[in-house]
Amino acid sequence: MKFTPAKPPSTGETLDTLTARLRERGEPAFRAKQILDWVYKKRARTWDEMTNLPKALRVWLADTFELMPMVLVHGKQSLDVTDKLLLELGDRSLIETVIIRAPQDGVGLEHSRKTICISTQVGCAMGCKFCASGLLGLKRDLNAGEIVAQLLQVCYREDEHDPRAHTGLASFDNIVVMGMGEPLANYNAIIRALTIVNAEWGLGFGARRITLSTSGLVPKILKLADEPLGLRLAISLHGATDEVREQIMPVNKAYPLAQLLPAIKAFSAKHGRMVTLEFILIEDVNDSFEQAEKLRDIAVDLHAHVNLIPYNTVEGLPWKRPSVSRQEAFADILRRARVSVTLRREKGHDIEAACGQLRLKTEQARELSAS
Repeated sequence: MKFTPAKPPSTGETLDTLTARLRERGEPAFRAKQILDWVYKKRARTWDEMTNLPKALRVWLADTFELMPMVLVHGKQSLDVTDKLLLELGDRSLIETVIIRAPQDGVGLEHSRKTICISTQVGCAMGCKFCASGLLGLKRDLNAGEIVAQLLQVCYREDEHDPRAHTGLASFDNIVVMGMGEPLANYNAIIRALTIVNAEWGLGFGARRITLSTSGLVPKILKLADEPLGLRLAISLHGATDEVREQIMPVNKAYPLAQLLPAIKAFSAKHGRMVTLEFILIEDVNDSFEQAEKLRDIAVDLHAHVNLIPYNTVEGLPWKRPSVSRQEAFADILRRARVSVTLRREKGHDIEAACGQLRLKTEQARELSAS
């Protein structure tokens, strides 16, 4: 499940590790900052663009590192201006990155607020019954450079229309680590990647605008609470009782609510931040008013925000979304208790923007063409 590339990606290097590599070669320490500025601030696509570096150093960099460890296979844009990028890695594995736009009144679409949903694994081993990401199982973890490179791919795509590119800033407003894979199952890589994203010498992106979502790996949530990065945490809850949660999320057998909820409290206590509870509404599975009342009680106890997400249909899976009236009635039970709640409206359904759907179809098409 581990891929060792012929050349490590430059996007996986920290200022310290790159400085050490350069010192071994007899280069001055300041070269590391120059290189990282070219990668993140100036968005260089080739080593030769780094014109303030000696030619011999550029040749060494090209021989030593992969500047961009993935290529864009294609991008799909939905009617609601959600973009899905299908990216191919060095071993031909496919991952997805999604651009979710929130148009602002009086502002052109190209200047809308953008949230980027990134992946951390090729596939997923968690086995959630409603999710397309895990239908082909887990192929491997992404390395830190592959995680970071997804965000640069977005910058490459958006820079042409976003004035932030000219100041070296990231061409988006928020990052959610909610794509393919369980982030906390790839713990070291995601922490390294987000450290690079947050660092001034990296993308310089504020930790308060990064949300990491987990299905509930309790020991890793407690470990994350001790990290200096001030990330936001979201929990893929999807069931307000063990009985319902186990029906659709096998992870609940290892970490039932009696363990998960105290871990969430511990994280909140250390970071002083409101945690988000993600709750995909699935007809006749978890959309009962009893579930709404249980979820209400959990949210009140945790002082958590609830994000209700009507199920995004996946071909080959039997689940359906509740009616709009049912969704609103469910949400109203939480609202009456003054729970902070968002009932998400559909994003990207026409381009299969739910995690793993586009990758799944592409992998299946590859298998058919090879047979």
